[in-house]
Amino acid sequence: MTRLSVEMLAADTVEPITSAGHAQLGIAAVAGIAVIVLLITKFKLHAFLALTVGSLALGAFAGAPLDKAITSFTTGLGSTVAGVGVLIALGAILGKLLADSGGADQIVDTILARAKGRAMPWAMVLIASVIGLPLFFEVGIVLLIPVVLMVAKRGNYSLMRIGIPALAGLSVMHGLIPPHPGPLVAIDAVKANLGVTLALGVLVAIPSVIIAGPLFSKVAGRWVDAPVPERMLPPRASEELENRPGFGATLATMLLPVVLMLSKALVDIVVDDPAKMVQRVFDVIGSPLIALLAAVIVGIFTLGRPAGFSKERIAGTVEKGLGPIAGILLIVGAGGGFKQTLIDCGVGQMVLDISKDWSIPALLLAWLIAVAIRLATGSATVATVSAAGLVAPLAADMSTTHTALLVLAIGAGSLFFSHVNDAGFWLVKEYFGLSVGQTLKTWSVMETIISVVAGALVLLLSLVI
Repeated sequence: MTRLSVEMLAADTVEPITSAGHAQLGIAAVAGIAVIVLLITKFKLHAFLALTVGSLALGAFAGAPLDKAITSFTTGLGSTVAGVGVLIALGAILGKLLADSGGADQIVDTILARAKGRAMPWAMVLIASVIGLPLFFEVGIVLLIPVVLMVAKRGNYSLMRIGIPALAGLSVMHGLIPPHPGPLVAIDAVKANLGVTLALGVLVAIPSVIIAGPLFSKVAGRWVDAPVPERMLPPRASEELENRPGFGATLATMLLPVVLMLSKALVDIVVDDPAKMVQRVFDVIGSPLIALLAAVIVGIFTLGRPAGFSKERIAGTVEKGLGPIAGILLIVGAGGGFKQTLIDCGVGQMVLDISKDWSIPALLLAWLIAVAIRLATGSATVATVSAAGLVAPLAADMSTTHTALLVLAIGAGSLFFSHVNDAGFWLVKEYFGLSVGQTLKTWSVMETIISVVAGALVLLLSLVI
């Protein structure tokens, strides 16, 4: 299914908590998002608090009783954290093991030793994409930026030629590939198949990152000729270690959860009989929880032990990995609460009702909604979870592949034109020592290219599968 039609059936939804009409619901949705944007941008309020207040404001503007609005928000927050909270925690632990053990440095050094000259931007895409699989975007930046700066400085490369491909690799992973929080929440909201979404996400990600990374970096290098900021050249994280895990073991550990989840998707396609033991086994080992848990346990032995970590050091690494994700968990949870408030107020059904007669692809509508929320809030994660809540009814009659493409359309839209209300914008600006204008011409344009290319590929795939 690629187009909305009059015959589309409405999704099964609970009775709305308000009797407001379409006009009032539309105003309430816009007002709720506006409150979130104002609190984040003008008053610099933490996104968790802004989403909480915005959800209650949405309920108030929609005429919902306050107690029901609170229940909707807390229900959405709880179900979202229950669904993805453990996965976020496991991903954070794996990322911390990767960084502290020197495994990330081992992969970086191995690839860079084999890449020279024109191959270097492609090597940076590969490094960032592989490392970006288990890491959050902000963590990936912190981990990769010292490498980017040292490569540019020692090899006398243009900072943009090295930096843009690395940022593109991280960003594409963040927006399109589970187990990152945004795609996971969208998968849960529209009831998509994780394995199929992962497989199609990789298919969309490869050309997107090539165009926005190595190819665009040539243009970005001409637009902005920025020197490497000396103050941002810290020592490598693993310089204190006497030993580091091997390249093969590190790579295998990082790719283990992806392989397990893809294996489950493949078995589902080939076997297609839930009663058979082989499918039941892969349903377990290919679930995100087991796949990431297995990678963490394997990582303790393949990353921590070779680095000489004692049991106490491994326990400390795990604990430190969990600390920084508290804010991420709360933001993702509050985004889920906002999403549930949208649904319970009837905004999602309103979008479905209004758009029935539109001659516009459902996937394009999902992309446009995510773009609008991204531009307004500055957060790819907030854009993903909010848009997923709004367009969830559109998935009611979709096939498995098109439901997965709906997730990818939302993810692609959530990456559109990062600007001054996005924390990632300021991270890139400060780490690369750029002005606001230079950041807009490089980072912001790169994000837009990813969004547009990925969105176009999703629409193209919807026509052929």
